[in-house]
Amino acid sequence: MGSKLFGRQGEQSVIDELLRDLAGALVIRGEAGVGKSALLEYAAATAPARVLRVAGVESEADLPFAALHRLLRPVLAQVEAVPRQQANALRAALGLGDVVHGDRFLVGLATLSLLVELSTASPVLCLVDDTQWLDGESADALLFAARRLHAEPVTILFAARNDSDSGDDCPARDLPELRPGCLDDEAARTLLNDQAPDLPPAVRDQIVAQAMGNPLALIELPRMLTPEQRKGAPVLPPFSAGGAQPVTDRVLTGFRARISALPEAARSCLLVAALEHIDELDVLARAIGLLGASLEDFAVAERAGLVGVGPDGVTFRHPLVRTAVLLVCDIAARMAAHRALAAAVDADRRAWHLAAVALQPDEELAGQLESLALRARQRGGQAAVSATYARAAELSTDPGEAVRRWTAAAEAATEAGLWQRAGELVDRARLQAETATPAGDVLAQLAYVRAKLELQDDRPLAAVRLLHEGAEAADDTLARMSLIALAGYYAWASAAHPDQLALSRRSEEMCADGAGLSVIVRTANRALRLLVEGKPATAADFVIPAGPVPPELRYLIAFQDLARAGASGMLDRATGLVEECRTEGRLGRMPQAMTLLTVAQLFSGRHGSARDTATAGMTLASDVGQPMWRGYLAGVQAWLVAVTGAEAECITLAERAIQDADHRAWMPAACWAEYARVMLDLGLGRYEAVLDRVDQAMTGPTRHAFLWWYSWPDYIEAAVRLGDSRRGHDRLGPLADWVESTGQAAALAILYRARALLAPDSAAGGLFERSLALHAEHSQPFDEARTRLVFGEWLRRNRRRAEARPQLQAAMESFDRLGAAIWSDRAAAELRATGLSLADHSRVSDPLIVLTPQELQVVRLAVTGASNREIGAQLFLSPRTVAFHLYKAFPKLGVTSRAELARLVF
Repeated sequence: MGSKLFGRQGEQSVIDELLRDLAGALVIRGEAGVGKSALLEYAAATAPARVLRVAGVESEADLPFAALHRLLRPVLAQVEAVPRQQANALRAALGLGDVVHGDRFLVGLATLSLLVELSTASPVLCLVDDTQWLDGESADALLFAARRLHAEPVTILFAARNDSDSGDDCPARDLPELRPGCLDDEAARTLLNDQAPDLPPAVRDQIVAQAMGNPLALIELPRMLTPEQRKGAPVLPPFSAGGAQPVTDRVLTGFRARISALPEAARSCLLVAALEHIDELDVLARAIGLLGASLEDFAVAERAGLVGVGPDGVTFRHPLVRTAVLLVCDIAARMAAHRALAAAVDADRRAWHLAAVALQPDEELAGQLESLALRARQRGGQAAVSATYARAAELSTDPGEAVRRWTAAAEAATEAGLWQRAGELVDRARLQAETATPAGDVLAQLAYVRAKLELQDDRPLAAVRLLHEGAEAADDTLARMSLIALAGYYAWASAAHPDQLALSRRSEEMCADGAGLSVIVRTANRALRLLVEGKPATAADFVIPAGPVPPELRYLIAFQDLARAGASGMLDRATGLVEECRTEGRLGRMPQAMTLLTVAQLFSGRHGSARDTATAGMTLASDVGQPMWRGYLAGVQAWLVAVTGAEAECITLAERAIQDADHRAWMPAACWAEYARVMLDLGLGRYEAVLDRVDQAMTGPTRHAFLWWYSWPDYIEAAVRLGDSRRGHDRLGPLADWVESTGQAAALAILYRARALLAPDSAAGGLFERSLALHAEHSQPFDEARTRLVFGEWLRRNRRRAEARPQLQAAMESFDRLGAAIWSDRAAAELRATGLSLADHSRVSDPLIVLTPQELQVVRLAVTGASNREIGAQLFLSPRTVAFHLYKAFPKLGVTSRAELARLVF
């Protein structure tokens, strides 16, 4: 479009501001021809930065990481500067190294690390044009990096068409957007005069009217005029004033006319370039040579202003030119071009070009495509895996193989987050299965994929039915047990429903009597069924299996640690799962593991660490498109905030939890959200509300959650404070049955506290002492502080003020360190009631309370001695961002070095 911009002062100022900060990301979104690419060029010319650029190409949309490879190709020699695991993942994704397990989010982290390393020498500007046509894996990686640009001198600008223009959904929905509109009349006339100064006034007026402020139209429509029209002859359609044809269609018509006028050899060259982006000119020359053309035949197209040819291959003047080429060339020409490309390109693309011209099933070609899909899977390219398996299924000669391949395509689509596409592929697999006899394991896998779609749509019980169906079909015992275990968990995790109990029983009954894994799954599902049925279940009902178990079961076992009051075991298991995800680069599985870790840290009294983990987990869950786990974490975070007394924040998080994980379908997030409100009411002294909430919960849609077992001591305390010991005694029996079955010191300490609250004064003192002795066996700061608080209150009421003060002082200081302000204030008030002067209660607060959540996470890891790179790997940040957060945190904490952090009280 030339080097000048007209009428874009507002858009330029937005870009200028972003480039001044030299950190962040922006999406420029608009209709075709509105000037998005011109704004990218403006940024490239303006920014004092190293510029990397790439444009999405439709023909590469099924080639994993194709766009990322082109973007990073000039700097791949520096990939060794990023952490080894990330470097290996990036090289594997780009086909440059040994195959490793692929995770597209790890590749995104590697991309971020590489860009940040480059920025240590000079700022970096990445320009990504036609984002709507990026391959899915490149889009994921670049967006993952873009969302984490905070302090680094790295800027990423994306240009994307409006959805209505492209027919595709550009996924960069959560980034800031700039939407350039049409040019006003004055700017349009200035641009037209710059491009075609010799037009007569009447023709100029008609072009301005027809272009409707679209810069591309203002440039291209004059090129469509005949010499006579340029001199003032009547302008005929497609410029007729009454035409309703969109302006971009008129431009497309002009491109088609110019392409049709080219010699056949030049059209063949353009068609090859339109069907395949080829960087190497020798490969391009080989392909067009097979069609009787040569690189010199591009010259006439270059003179027509349609393309440019350089060392990096062919660049189309505008994406509409590529579209026009494909419309002009007939099917015979397209098939010939595909065959020529198949003979010239590498093996990965060869199969695709052959498949494009295959007119009937071809099992050999289907097998080649499946091999290509397997290679793409090893590189982490799930979108490409799906597309390749789907085409292999279309070419399959055996109906059973077609079902297997359609199923594999659907599963890969779910892994890529392409849920609508996955549903279409499932339908193809099911239709094919009606005329085939696929293997049992294929039917099991198909049922599992269908179940995943139901879970995504918040229909857990529908998913359970499909998991049962898959388990019945499965030939492999391990696969069968994994499906049944998942069915048991999802039946329990569902909100209360009339079908829930029957499905829970079915999950239990499907485990055959015997030994090994079957017994473990049956036992776990029985315990979950008891909860759904409303019958007592104790820790003994949840068995920890010995020896190796399938990955899905390891997560379920860690969840069931809650039912065993096994916070310590859960903490170890969850820490191991998080580290395993990090080591293997399974960022897509990380939100679930981080949810487990957050809950384990909470029940271990590590509230600060739990808040850090929840914050990072919610961000990651948003990035990888997992609203259910984001909602779960929001509910847990609401509980943690409730303890601090921040009522508005607690309610906001609770509402977010219910929204993200639909409470009409799912139980856990809603349960945590409601329990958070219980804790808020308890801390604020709203004891009647505590009793009402718990009573309602025990008969409501989350009644089968074993989380409510943890609320019974809170219920007992609220009842005692209201003087309603009878209601407290009603909960004491079930609490004792559960806690005594666990044998856990931390749980027993809470039980003895509850007994002490309900006991007569003659027995209460000894029970409080026993509770504190058990607390000493297993550190849990929050619960121990609560025990000391109520013990101190009891001592004061019994006129043992001197003995009460040490208990209350210790409780207040513990609450201070935990940031539990409302609980600390209560302890302080009790201390004053003992006669101790606390006129200005100066809290012995956690010095880290002045930090932002991100600074807090960084500092907590820095104090352990972890390097910036190690901290970044754990928090999915760049080392530069870590350094920035430390730089901001040090003056807030009154320190000047990492070594001084060790003296802080955590």
